[in-house]
Amino acid sequence: MASHEKYTHGHHESVLAAHRWRTIANSAHYLEPHLVAGRSLLDVGCGPGTITAEFAERLAPGRVVGVDAAPDALDAAAELESSAEFVLGDAYALPFDDQTFDIVHTHQTLQHVQDPVAMLREMARVAREGGVVAAREVDYAATTWFPLLPELELWLDVVRRVHRANGGEPDAGRHLTSWALDAGLSAPQFMASAWAFTTAQEREWWGGAWAERALHSSFATDALEGGHATVDELHAISAAWRTWAADERGYFSMTHTELLATV
Repeated sequence: MASHEKYTHGHHESVLAAHRWRTIANSAHYLEPHLVAGRSLLDVGCGPGTITAEFAERLAPGRVVGVDAAPDALDAAAELESSAEFVLGDAYALPFDDQTFDIVHTHQTLQHVQDPVAMLREMARVAREGGVVAAREVDYAATTWFPLLPELELWLDVVRRVHRANGGEPDAGRHLTSWALDAGLSAPQFMASAWAFTTAQEREWWGGAWAERALHSSFATDALEGGHATVDELHAISAAWRTWAADERGYFSMTHTELLATV
């Protein structure tokens, strides 16, 4: 990331726990037809590496590498029992030669960078001719929930303002088509899917994670220091997440746009 960019969520344990939940099935299903054993893959912005490790299992004996700019996330990834390699690196200047990987993938990273078009071009640079560039990005403005708690409306507003103040675009999903075209990607294909949290276990996990993040993560610090929320408002947001989690009618979904482009 550039000096004017900052990862909004930080690497508090509540954030890393949410990232560890991610799998191919719930976060990269659109890429399934390309996950052929023996192919190589670079996972840009790999975080704690759970998807990366699963890619390594699926593609073995192909080389799988996860790259991230955050040492804390890579420390968590290093604890995994996996054949994947994990390296520190800049998404704008990936430490690999041209045409190195069959698949270059990113999940929820373009939304955090100031120049997503430049990042996509760099991903395409390290993809082999005939290879694939793949990305999946959330659109926070398309988030929905029930019951319609006003404190969750406040949460969404604060998240989007903090995200933009940190140099990113929280509604990245709707921009992914234009970013891909501006990056010169060939014949990009776009799809959409969603995360949905409805069961008691899902609500307890998701609501509990955000109840913690609203008070103790980098998001909370940035919200306070940037004047986007007060301490009382963050406590109200945290309490609302616990209220939502305890409600058997509770529903929450996040819509994502997915990109596949052949290099």
